[in-house]
Amino acid sequence: MTDTLLYLTLGTKNLSSATRFYDAVLAPLGLVRRATETDEVGYGLPDDRRCRVWITRPFDGKAASVGNGSMLALLAQSQQAVRDFHSAALANGGTDEGAPGLRPYGPAFFAAYARDPDGNKLSAVHEG
Repeated sequence: MTDTLLYLTLGTKNLSSATRFYDAVLAPLGLVRRATETDEVGYGLPDDRRCRVWITRPFDGKAASVGNGSMLALLAQSQQAVRDFHSAALANGGTDEGAPGLRPYGPAFFAAYARDPDGNKLSAVHEG
């Protein structure tokens, strides 16, 4: 994660389902669960003291909703990590938004896209 990203939050309607999903999906990208609270879980790199991705029940108590046009794109260390991210997403209640492969955003932009069980759009990208 870069020094400019403090953290990002995504809302969920079902924290236990989201926790299972994100535990599996973020592992191929080197992110681990670092915090487990009543209303949220946090993920970060093993050597980073901060959680950079939080999955949470909305603070205002209203239902979680998906941002139209919003997407969390995460860096992958290899094309295989992108494939593993996509497979884990589909195996853990996510839906396909784009199979792993090269994209026209650069000569080596290899990405996969999925939605979590709440409908949040995610991407894993390797630029090798």
